[in-house]
Amino acid sequence: MHDGSGRIAVQNLTKQFGAVTAVQNLSFTVEPGSVTGFLGPNGAGKTTTLRMLLGLVRPTAGTATINGRQHHELGNPARIVGSVLDNGSFHPKRSARDHLRVYAAAIGVPDQRADEVLGLVGLSPAADRKAGGFSLGMRQRLALATALLGDPQVLVLDEPANGLDPEGIAWLRTFLRSFAAQGRTVLVSSHLLSEVEQTIDQVVIVSAGMTRYFGPLENLRQSQRSRVLVQPADASALATALREAGITEVEPTPDGRVAVSGATVQQIGDVAAKASIAVYGMEEQKADLEQLFFQLTSGQYSGAPLPGQYAAQGNWAQPGAAQPMQSGPQYQQAPPQPYQQNYQQPGQQPQPNQGWGGQQQ
Repeated sequence: MHDGSGRIAVQNLTKQFGAVTAVQNLSFTVEPGSVTGFLGPNGAGKTTTLRMLLGLVRPTAGTATINGRQHHELGNPARIVGSVLDNGSFHPKRSARDHLRVYAAAIGVPDQRADEVLGLVGLSPAADRKAGGFSLGMRQRLALATALLGDPQVLVLDEPANGLDPEGIAWLRTFLRSFAAQGRTVLVSSHLLSEVEQTIDQVVIVSAGMTRYFGPLENLRQSQRSRVLVQPADASALATALREAGITEVEPTPDGRVAVSGATVQQIGDVAAKASIAVYGMEEQKADLEQLFFQLTSGQYSGAPLPGQYAAQGNWAQPGAAQPMQSGPQYQQAPPQPYQQNYQQPGQQPQPNQGWGGQQQ
């Protein structure tokens, strides 16, 4: 059923539509057993790249392969790769089960597979409902069920969380991680890092059709640096004392505090005490990963500032390979803990009064 490794390889991929270059010299790989996020703002070239991978658009240059072959060379592609590029290809008067049976017949799988995938995506109770009455979240689940009909080794999903409520997003996260844990390959696009951050292992970040970052998500996390905001009695004296102690990344902030990078709260406190400088407060902050993503992709469709708007102060440089294109990340307070809830697991039946992602009760 599955020939080859399931590896996705994109090499020097370029697509031009007349004078517009939608994708420019893009290269990355997606390995089996992992979930890879394909991230970038709207208009960055994500969907065009996925359409080239799936044989729907011819590249101007470069290649995009699955199992070392282009999509048209896969034989029965639906048994190798399942994909969701939109969730609108449903006959509104056809039930979810009948919709899936039509596609099952087209790819040569038995009718019973329709009920199996409905169970996988949690839509068994809605099997006989007409797709035209489905919410956006339910349509997303039905589209995923369609992609799973051929029991594929590879999943390619374009914005799969669109329309899902928090419960549906949590369900999708669990499902994709479980799918990849079977040694299969998942490539999922999104324009929001926060939407897929807890799901993906590695990330491809694109903007204006070009690669801005490709590598493990953990490397992006490790590139974050913390800083400590200090409220001293004498900011100038503290800055001098810190530099004399070998702590050189010291800058004043607009509100009169001192921002220190590369040192802990304890180290700063020891220096201040030794120099007899009173300290009224210290606050440790970390760079926000979402802000780093914004900076890697900024500038493609930037609007002009509003009258009287001024640039944010306090930008800080990032170390490591994932360097921002323009300036360092903005720092902010740690976000509140995400809302926790017991979520439906893949294949389980919904409990009474429990909806599917995005469904109105």
